[in-house]
Amino acid sequence: MIFHQIDAGGDRNFAYLMADEDGGRAALFDPPADSERYLSLVAKHGLTVDYIILTHGHADHTLGVDQARRQTQARVVAHPRNPVGADVRVVDGDTLVLGSLTLKFFYTPGHSDDSICVLGEDKLITGDTLFVGKVGGTDYGENARKEYDSLHQKLMILEDDIEVYPGHNFGVKPSSTIGHERNTNPFLLGKSFEDFVHLKKNWLQYKKEHGID
Repeated sequence: MIFHQIDAGGDRNFAYLMADEDGGRAALFDPPADSERYLSLVAKHGLTVDYIILTHGHADHTLGVDQARRQTQARVVAHPRNPVGADVRVVDGDTLVLGSLTLKFFYTPGHSDDSICVLGEDKLITGDTLFVGKVGGTDYGENARKEYDSLHQKLMILEDDIEVYPGHNFGVKPSSTIGHERNTNPFLLGKSFEDFVHLKKNWLQYKKEHGID
């Protein structure tokens, strides 16, 4: 597999490029407005971009979609609730073939109602659902509940060695693993949904007490 985590600018955003090494078929995730950030990699590896995949429809993850579509002629992939125009709509459990790779989609609402995570081999693109040591922002009610369920029922049941690649560089390092997050992420260590919400409400104080940036 060819895989690149791309500094997408904005609020420490990440974009990603994933490709089948043998056939050069590629998927671009949450493309930035500055297309040179990924086009140079596409050219370097001689790739053909088949899909532009959106983890969710918030503007900081979709600003570069139209330009990426013009530059690559790729099809845009998104959840049905994503407001951005898409050529392929995916729901929980769907798969897409990318050369010799198979991409599996997980519907993970909470941060937004259109959030998806995508697994290719051992690499999981988590968007704004799961960060390194943190989770995506929500309210303290219905959306927090959705996010809590998404994390525990969809992601935390995956194998420990699955690599986690988030939508923002908000953690102490740019990537992690499911096992590391399960064992260290304070939002996943609580014993109940109430603990999860309590930490969301008191996150600034928690960071101060634990020396977290």
